[in-house]
Amino acid sequence: MLICVLTGFSSGLPLYILISLVPAWLRSAEVDLKSIGLFALIQMPFTWKFLWSPLFDRFSPPLGRRRGWLFISQLALIITLPALGLLQPKLELSSIAALAFLISFLSASQDIVLDALRREILTDEELGIGNTIHVNAYKVSGLIPGSLSLILADHLAWPTVFAITGLFMLPGILMTLLVKEPTLLSGAPKTLKAAVLEPFNEFIDRNGLKSALWILTFIFFYKLGDSMATALATPFYLDMGFTKTEIGLIAKNAGLWPSVFGGLLGGIWMIKLGINRALWLFGFFQMIAILGFAWLTTVEHSLMGLAIVISVEALGVGLGTAAFVAYIAHTTNPLYTATQFALFTSLASVPRTFANATTGYLVEAFGWQVFFIFCFAITIPGMLLLFKVAPWPTKNTV
Repeated sequence: MLICVLTGFSSGLPLYILISLVPAWLRSAEVDLKSIGLFALIQMPFTWKFLWSPLFDRFSPPLGRRRGWLFISQLALIITLPALGLLQPKLELSSIAALAFLISFLSASQDIVLDALRREILTDEELGIGNTIHVNAYKVSGLIPGSLSLILADHLAWPTVFAITGLFMLPGILMTLLVKEPTLLSGAPKTLKAAVLEPFNEFIDRNGLKSALWILTFIFFYKLGDSMATALATPFYLDMGFTKTEIGLIAKNAGLWPSVFGGLLGGIWMIKLGINRALWLFGFFQMIAILGFAWLTTVEHSLMGLAIVISVEALGVGLGTAAFVAYIAHTTNPLYTATQFALFTSLASVPRTFANATTGYLVEAFGWQVFFIFCFAITIPGMLLLFKVAPWPTKNTV
């Protein structure tokens, strides 16, 4: 479980730097919302990571199949993250985008191995609580770039802020050096061709082609509305008149702890409900919570209102994510953890990449209130797909 804490923290930190700290940095430098919204495209590696994930199943660097790839990706991240702050947003936006894309690639590669490591060290009985702990540590890591770094930015130069933020990769590197390499299962792919083809064939054979397509479509849509609603969260708070310190102290903390509580509650509640029913109940709460942001646009500057809205939304996200990650974990085969887990999480990240790239244009065209109502509406298809992949009367998906 301690390993799950560190895998979650290491996984979340680079991504939160890209989706929380970088937009705040660019907006503070008066970069327009359309350009900031397009920065979501730098997250494309999270969408396509299944393409190179077979390499991590097939080849083993000196430290081992999991530890070796982890150390390589984490060492590269602790070097490249501070380098972002050395660039000038108004003058070197294309260079910032290129470096951010590299960081995204390294982060996605780290995630491939972290997901595989977690699946291989946890028994089936430990999957629920282990993934819940991972998800919550993932969210806690967002407190660094989303709160501490923003507060520091009001007092220190941006290069210093990025350097300090990057140092928080050290716990993950320490974990990689100390953790025991998982035992290689018999039947694991012995050639690169097998590592590429066998995970996909196994998934289709196990579920049938039609059911497999329903599962993949559901994974794409379930988090779509919530992902878009929070894509420009920090610029939204800034446009609503809140300072970076207020966002760091109130908004980020109000979002973090209810989300952590929601994840823990979701993990415990799933023992009673089962994954299917949890996906229904938590999904409804998650979609209704989005409407709070639309309401926030109608009130004057209110720290209490901001805290309440974000807390409710974060609680919904915590519940929904707990059920969603558990569903994905149960859908994978331990023999092909890196490739299958990468495929499913890649599909889940598609909205965060391509759909989120349009959010700046949508806000510019319709305003914040209509944008959030739209985000609520597009959560409906994902909920309807539950009739196919997770019918209510069935307690479990496995």
